Amino acid sequence: MQANLIFWPVLTQVALTILGYIMLGIVKTRAVKTGNVDLEKTALNNDAWPDSVLKVSNNIRNQFQVPVLFFVLSFIFYSLDAVSVPVLSLAWAFVITRVIHAYIHMSSNYVPARFSVFTLGFVIMVLLAILAAVTLRGG
Repeated sequence: MQANLIFWPVLTQVALTILGYIMLGIVKTRAVKTGNVDLEKTALNNDAWPDSVLKVSNNIRNQFQVPVLFFVLSFIFYSLDAVSVPVLSLAWAFVITRVIHAYIHMSSNYVPARFSVFTLGFVIMVLLAILAAVTLRGG
């Protein structure tokens, strides 16, 4: 299998983060235009933004937490030329959970559903880490 295939789910995760920033610009612009924000307060306190902005902002922050581990693991698999069908399947599954998590987070923000999807993504990340460790060990 071509090792560079691992970069498609990586690029999809990057695109998700970029889309989050675009969404943030849209919701911030909307909040300012409707007069729902005190710009002086937001300069010093992110919590001064309305909830519609905070949901998107918090989601972007989430894209720099567990997904960073995904990026590292992807580069480990690539550098070891160890991208396989199971690795690629888990990588795509992880990214799909991140897309679903982002959708829930930026829309209903229903915590039980968001937590379930996060947990599934985290388990997938642990499986990827185990596969990376086994590969590094030579097994």
